[in-house]
Amino acid sequence: MRFRMLGPLEVVCSDQLVGLGGTRQRATLGFLLLNANRVVASSQLIEALWPEGKAPQSARKILQNSVWRLRRALSPDERDPGCVELLSQAPGYMLRVAPDRTDLHNFRGLVEKGRAELAAGSPENASLLLRDALALWRGPVLADLVETGIDWPELTSVSNARLDALEDCFEAELACGHHHRILAELQKTVATEPLRERLLGQLMLALYRSGRQTDALDVYHSARTEMVEKLGLEPGHVLKALQQAILAHDPALVPVGVRQQIELLMTGAPRDRAEPALQGVPVGPDAVPARPETSAAPAVPRDRRVDEGRVPEEPATRPPAVEPPAAATPVLPTMVAERKDVSVLIVRAQLSPEDGDSDPERIDEAAENAAAVIREEVECLGGTVTASIGPIWLALFGVPRSGEDDAERAVHAAMTIRDRLGVAAASAGPATAAARGVSVQAAVATGEALVRYQPDRGEVPPSVNGALLDECHTLLYLTPAGEIRVCDDTRRATEFAVTYHRGDSSPGWQVGGFRQEYVALHAVPVIDREYDLDVLRGLLQRTRHQTRPHLVTVLGEPGIGKTRFIMEFERRVAANPEAVRLLVVRSRPVIGEEPLEVLYDLVASCCGILRGDSAETTRAKLTATVERLVETENERQWMLTRLHPLLDAEICASTRVAVADALAASRQLLAEIAGRGPLVVVVEDLHWADDVLVDFVKDLAPSVGSLPLLVIATARPELLKRRPEWGSGIRHGLTLTLEPISDAAIDRLLEFLMSTTASGLNTSAGGLLEALLEGAGDDPAARRAQLRRILASGSASLRDERCGPGAGGPQTAAPDPCLPRSAGHPYR
Repeated sequence: MRFRMLGPLEVVCSDQLVGLGGTRQRATLGFLLLNANRVVASSQLIEALWPEGKAPQSARKILQNSVWRLRRALSPDERDPGCVELLSQAPGYMLRVAPDRTDLHNFRGLVEKGRAELAAGSPENASLLLRDALALWRGPVLADLVETGIDWPELTSVSNARLDALEDCFEAELACGHHHRILAELQKTVATEPLRERLLGQLMLALYRSGRQTDALDVYHSARTEMVEKLGLEPGHVLKALQQAILAHDPALVPVGVRQQIELLMTGAPRDRAEPALQGVPVGPDAVPARPETSAAPAVPRDRRVDEGRVPEEPATRPPAVEPPAAATPVLPTMVAERKDVSVLIVRAQLSPEDGDSDPERIDEAAENAAAVIREEVECLGGTVTASIGPIWLALFGVPRSGEDDAERAVHAAMTIRDRLGVAAASAGPATAAARGVSVQAAVATGEALVRYQPDRGEVPPSVNGALLDECHTLLYLTPAGEIRVCDDTRRATEFAVTYHRGDSSPGWQVGGFRQEYVALHAVPVIDREYDLDVLRGLLQRTRHQTRPHLVTVLGEPGIGKTRFIMEFERRVAANPEAVRLLVVRSRPVIGEEPLEVLYDLVASCCGILRGDSAETTRAKLTATVERLVETENERQWMLTRLHPLLDAEICASTRVAVADALAASRQLLAEIAGRGPLVVVVEDLHWADDVLVDFVKDLAPSVGSLPLLVIATARPELLKRRPEWGSGIRHGLTLTLEPISDAAIDRLLEFLMSTTASGLNTSAGGLLEALLEGAGDDPAARRAQLRRILASGSASLRDERCGPGAGGPQTAAPDPCLPRSAGHPYR
């Protein structure tokens, strides 16, 4: 018995078609075949068989009858024993069938073998295998069911797999030099899939090799016009590079065998030397063509006339041409193309000047600010901005490495961008004046897409195309101003952390906000970190009693929980009866060349400057703080003249702040505060900082003398790559490396959450457990992974949500009652 899905659904037994009954039974079998050898819940089958909200009350009974009839149809006497079984298995049914009895499995196997041959440099074998795989298709997948209105996500995935295999087949044919053979098929495929860049590049290459370079450039122009008009995006770097190579008649676009024939016709003999810059270069859009820097010109026949004369005879004594060294051959960048799970974020930041203000300078300032905020937030959360045109920005999460929290970070970035650029950010004070009048819309889609990137060149942004990008663009089009809309897969991956609502009948889900239990991470006890916390607490005590400054670096991989660790240390410092001043600032990805934003945060925290404070209030708070700390008038004036321009947005915008002076004054201000009592300065994400700020943090503790100052810097291991000597030469310096939390500790925390939920002692922990179980089910490994994600999600913006506006984290009052508490981050 064999099952055919790649076309109308058919079951063949002993060369005879098996009668499958009506549409409901055929749809049940089709859905079970798409999930062969896996248990499918009855509720999932009902959702697949009836439109949303249209299932009758007797749906389960109808499903049971369909399964009963299918069992009879799939059990003829002549069938192979054990070939196929339709089993009832809680919570639904499972179709057990040998994989090689389905054409979908055979298709995937042939495609895998063809790709292996292509990767091994055997395009002829690859072409044969891929053609055999494509020959299994008799039409669209489950074509008869699709005609009845069936539209399952699994069908799209299988259809995309066919397109991927077709692209691989075209690539193999092009590598064999069969561009004429596939040209018509390529044109037909591109007409149905006009936005798949790999197909576009293959068509351009086939046209160019067929002597139709004008048509090849027309394909690029038409595709670019459609991309810009539909998506607001430029073609990817690979397609652009192919266009430039066609314009320059790059030799790398011509197959090696054809180049040798051309050389034979021009010179009468093939070249003796090899062409390392051209031989073996992959052709097509998956490789960026590059022209060799040194290439010998073809020899000219002696009887060829030049300017009505003859080419002069070369003297016999002329030395032979010196071949360029191998090192002179440029190394072509490696381009990786793979299908992988990613999260796509598209942001539209539309400028709409308030009160009819159309001043070009103000509009340009707002546009630059919006661009800086979008790039900063995306990169800070581990994403990559891949393209932008006008008000549209495209970012990817999950390239080059995919993570379980890609969707969460993409939604988090969208929320932060909206808050910083939207109406709420505009009311934060002069520092965000440029953000006023910006209308923000965002959409996030998660799923499988074709991604191209260069792993050895991080500065080259990756590119993405396919149905996922179209879905995200559609969601953006349906999203009202000031809102964020996500697809179903994104919602399922992030609903443990974010609330959603439908809003209207349009596709997608609108983002509400972070769940309360997700924000209240400080209520969950820290596990597996007691030793490290004891080290920090001991250093704080030593700093206090011996008045010796210390620098502690907390290193850890992304998602290990560095911020969560610091939050717990802050909580314990706040609970200490002995007063300790605590200042927390955070570095962000470098946009400009100066660390002004972090210095602003630091000085504002010292002076109690809050969000929305006017220029007069800011000046008054700075002056009051300096007067209480500094005794002599000359030192006061010196400090005020260097710090006031840093805090005044208008002065900072009109004049260039002297960074060296601002750093010196900030260092002196911290020393004066430490002179009044123990001071802890925390600088998070130091790996993002520029070299000036990194030097400032490194030298802060040694430069203040004998004062009770503890400097804590959190960073990823990239900091040590930039500064291998980091921490060496500092007498009181220490580095803590956070290790992953053990499974045993995770299990203990799960037991604690269950006990508190059962006893009703902790509603935050109970809500966290509820979200955990909803997202992970009963699988212990899935629960552990989900809980690790939640524990590692204590980011700075969640710190702000937890502490409220104007808070910079838990802290205690300073020993001097005149000194205000630490202030928050006015830019966030």
